[in-house]
Amino acid sequence: MPRLVRVPLEPGALLEAARRDGDGGLALFVGVVRNVNDGRAVSEMEYEAYEPMAEAEMERIETDLAGRFPAVRLLLRHRIGRLRVGEVAVVVAAAAPHREEAFAACRAGIEEIKARVPVWKREWGPDGSAWVDPIELPRRSESC
Repeated sequence: MPRLVRVPLEPGALLEAARRDGDGGLALFVGVVRNVNDGRAVSEMEYEAYEPMAEAEMERIETDLAGRFPAVRLLLRHRIGRLRVGEVAVVVAAAAPHREEAFAACRAGIEEIKARVPVWKREWGPDGSAWVDPIELPRRSESC
């Protein structure tokens, strides 16, 4: 299943998909569009990505975190397109035998998405639109 989607995200369904019978700890992070950012009113948020690159990076994050948290099943989803205030933009679902592992993997999942996945945000409000929170991608050497 794609990790980037253009349809509304259903956090409960994703958490259920992550859960296995041996899991006693489930952790869920749900990021939603809020109505203000840095003191600026927000009515909508637009998420854009170069999808093949973003999908590949999200897959790498899942693989990396599986190495760090081998007992955890972690699922990542990010919505792209235009979203209104209150709509779900990102979901991280973690299931593990114990809560500590689930919490740690869930937290690591959202932090890695924010740091590594090339998804760009554009906020819309009464004063127009503005791009926000660009991530810093590693630059290639000029000699390459």
